[in-house]
Amino acid sequence: MRTLLITFVMCCIMPPFVNAQETEQKAAKKPSVMVVPSLPWCKEHGYITTLIQQGTTKEFPDYAKAAEDADLFAVITKLGELMAERGLILKDYAAAVRNAEQLTLETEMLVSSSGSSVVESPMDRLLNVAKADILVEVGWVVNTVGPKHSITYNLRGIDAYTSNQIAAAQGTGEQSFSAEIPLLLEEAVITNIDQFASQMQMHFDDLLSNGRSVSIVIQTFDNDEGINLETEFDGRELQEIIDEWMTENTVQGRYSLDVATESTMIFNNVRIPLFRTNGAPMDTRVFVSMLRRMLRKEPYNIQSKLTTTGLGRARLTIGEK
Repeated sequence: MRTLLITFVMCCIMPPFVNAQETEQKAAKKPSVMVVPSLPWCKEHGYITTLIQQGTTKEFPDYAKAAEDADLFAVITKLGELMAERGLILKDYAAAVRNAEQLTLETEMLVSSSGSSVVESPMDRLLNVAKADILVEVGWVVNTVGPKHSITYNLRGIDAYTSNQIAAAQGTGEQSFSAEIPLLLEEAVITNIDQFASQMQMHFDDLLSNGRSVSIVIQTFDNDEGINLETEFDGRELQEIIDEWMTENTVQGRYSLDVATESTMIFNNVRIPLFRTNGAPMDTRVFVSMLRRMLRKEPYNIQSKLTTTGLGRARLTIGEK
């Protein structure tokens, strides 16, 4: 009876202990952030580049030129200090810009099987090398009245995978005789920085529980292999096999299949885990690579080509490499 009583008591107290332990582990995980200049700030200072995407000319920040701006460097450094004090993991903006420029040189001659070049925006390249969870866009204007100065700032926290805004802070600091922009910025943002950091952490906690949202496109090459998404393996169509794999590998089986034809499947709001089973970070490329490896095995023996745009969008074209 004593043994049974002890066992009963242990069963009652273990679940809360385990849940508390899981909560503590989640709380210990912090999002990685990278501070970047906002598009309006870059426009104002002439740090703009243009790119033609799908026949439309679009403007993007020229991160390489902006990285040479002394005031921006000082502001990013100061914001980095404030966020590090709040436990956030920082990604180096200048180092990411350098790596993105190198990546551009290596891929600008790359072409797809159809002969079209790989088109990535400056933001996509920066995200691919930095692998930050959240971008913090910063912009500011210095106000001068006589010998006194103040700063009006705007901060936006952006999910690096979906480009959705998940945190915001703005305001104008008190007037000061100091003309040092980092000091003016610190005095201006200090009242809002805790709430701003809390908003980012809340978003990251949601990702830990519910997965990161990404988009995935599955398409077939038009070739002599004769494979499409309606090709059957052991009495099941390839489309059904891929759909089942998604159910088994997404967080809580959460995703939406918005298009399903013999040549195309478009998945949106695909909730992928933040981490792999070995604890390493998970991103869209890694996740779709798992599907790609499955399709290479028996009985499918399907070759495929994986391409990504930014961090949150991937395309798997099956039928050839």
